[in-house]
Amino acid sequence: LLQLQCEDGTLELIASRSRGTPRVANRLLKRVRDYAQVKGTGVLSARIVESALAMEQIDTLGLDELDRAVLRALVNVYDGGPAGIDAIAATLGEERDTLEDVVEPYLLQIGFLRRTKRGREVTQAACKHLGLKFHKKKRDSEQSVLFEQGGQ
Repeated sequence: LLQLQCEDGTLELIASRSRGTPRVANRLLKRVRDYAQVKGTGVLSARIVESALAMEQIDTLGLDELDRAVLRALVNVYDGGPAGIDAIAATLGEERDTLEDVVEPYLLQIGFLRRTKRGREVTQAACKHLGLKFHKKKRDSEQSVLFEQGGQ
C-alpha cells in the first residue's frame, strides 16, 4: 500500500516508538516515509528513521514534546505533584481532554505518571528519563510541625 523499501530492523525501530498503538505506528511510518523521500533516496534505513523521529521530537520511548511538557510542568511548576489535571492543562495551554485522552494513558502505562486522589504525580523513572531532579515532597509534614509549634 505504501510501496516502501526498508532495510532490516527499520520497521521494528518505528514500532518501538509507537506506544504499542497501530494508529501511531502508521502515522510515524508515513512521516518517516515522507522524510526518506525528501531527505534520502526513499529507502528506510536506521539513519533515516532516527533522523525523521528526531525531527518529529519522538524519543526512544515514544514520548513526544507534549508528553515531556506535562512531565516537566509537574516537576518544575508543581514540585513533582500532586497537581490537578485542570491546573496542568492551564499551565500548558492545552485542553483537559487532550491530556486525559492522549497524554495521560501512555504516561501511566509506562510508569512515568501516577494518578492519586489529590492529583497527578511524576515518578522517579520519568525524571531519570528526562534528566530532571526528582522532588520528593514531604507530605503534610510542614503543616503538622506548624500546629505542634503553635500548641507549645
